[in-house]
Amino acid sequence: MKKITMLALALAALAGCSKEYTGTTEKTVMKENAPQPEAVNALAQRTISFSGINWTVRDQAGPSGPHDNYWSGSTDNVWVDAQGHLHLKIRRDAATGRWYCSEVISQQSFGYGTYIWKIEGRVDQLDRNVVLGLFNYKSGDDGHHEIDIEFARWGNDAWHNFNYTVYPAYGSPSVSQTFELALNGTYSTYTFHRTGTSVSYVAYHGHGETYAFFPWSTPAGFPVSTESLPVHMNMWLFQHMAPANGQEVEVIIHSFEFRPL
Repeated sequence: MKKITMLALALAALAGCSKEYTGTTEKTVMKENAPQPEAVNALAQRTISFSGINWTVRDQAGPSGPHDNYWSGSTDNVWVDAQGHLHLKIRRDAATGRWYCSEVISQQSFGYGTYIWKIEGRVDQLDRNVVLGLFNYKSGDDGHHEIDIEFARWGNDAWHNFNYTVYPAYGSPSVSQTFELALNGTYSTYTFHRTGTSVSYVAYHGHGETYAFFPWSTPAGFPVSTESLPVHMNMWLFQHMAPANGQEVEVIIHSFEFRPL
């Protein structure tokens, strides 16, 4: 990986700032996506229906992880439109100057099978401080039982903008792979396939499953999670820094589908 040296130097500088950074056998990777155990002050959270599944919309009174962001369950941040598409938005509150991030968590857990997201938006052109995550996560066991697709440059325009990461069921470290994503349109599809022994990824241009790119699988013998886990979708700010371009950000998720084995 051509960015290993750059990532290692940057992480050395940041190591004293956050416990969320861990190494991997594939590259140095940032443990970023998951809500942290200390996240508290949850407000009354609403439920939405999307793709035939009920989801809890995250809403908290104060900043919390990842990276001490503010999270809003407002319909200005998270909503389902008349076509049944989910909108996630990072927005700036004019009254307070705060940037509010968005997240939804499935009320159902999912196990072995294929996870499929159909996205609208140029996720290859997100601001360097914006992170979009599609992932499985086990609350209360940070660093284990997590399977990520992340669109992020982690604050640096020179870094790759597309990331696969799998955290082990036990032990450490995680494994990960990065790519430079360049879409040929506004529609794209992202998948991973879970079994009891591996996680395999592939993405597609468009909303079909024909024009594939970026296949990758966990190495043989890696201890993948065997548990059923909720699905999270979130969009947030790296190091709680405002978008470098100063613009609000919105991504549309047309559908999420789980195909069990």
